[in-house]
Amino acid sequence: MRGVNRVVLIGNLGKDPDLQHLEGNIAVAKFPLATTETFKDKNGNLISQTEWHTVVLWRGLADLAQKYLHKGSLVFIEGRLRTRNWEDKDKNRRFSTEIVGDNLVMLDKRKEGEHTAGNTDTHETTTLTSPDMNYDAGTTSNPLKDDLPF
Repeated sequence: MRGVNRVVLIGNLGKDPDLQHLEGNIAVAKFPLATTETFKDKNGNLISQTEWHTVVLWRGLADLAQKYLHKGSLVFIEGRLRTRNWEDKDKNRRFSTEIVGDNLVMLDKRKEGEHTAGNTDTHETTTLTSPDMNYDAGTTSNPLKDDLPF
C-alpha cells in the first residue's frame, strides 16, 4: 500500500520569502509560515496557539512567491513534509522538517484602488501550482495515477 504525505496550511508569512538560485539557475524560496488556532479553556478564556512552519517553494512558484508575497501575506499552501538532516560544524546531528509546497493560493485582500478587469471582488485569490504537478490525465505517464478502482 502506498502512503500519503499531504499537508494543507492556511497562515501568514513571518517574513519576506528568501529567494536563492542553485546551480542551473533553479530558484528556491523559503519562508516561515504561522498558523494560529484559537480555543476556549475550561474557564471560558480565549487561548491562541501559534505554530511556525518552514515552507520551501521551487522554480516558478519560488519566483512568484518572491515577487508577490511579503511578511504578513495570507496564503493557502498545499504540499508535502520533508525532513532533512545534517551535521553542524560541531559534529552535532541536526534535523529540519519543512513543507515543500506544490500549490499556493494568495488569500490577501486587495489594496484600495487595485482591481482586475471583470472582477469586483474585495479579495484576491490567485492559485499557483508547481510545474512538477502539471500533467496530462490522458497519458500513461501520469505520476498521480494509482491502481485504486475509485
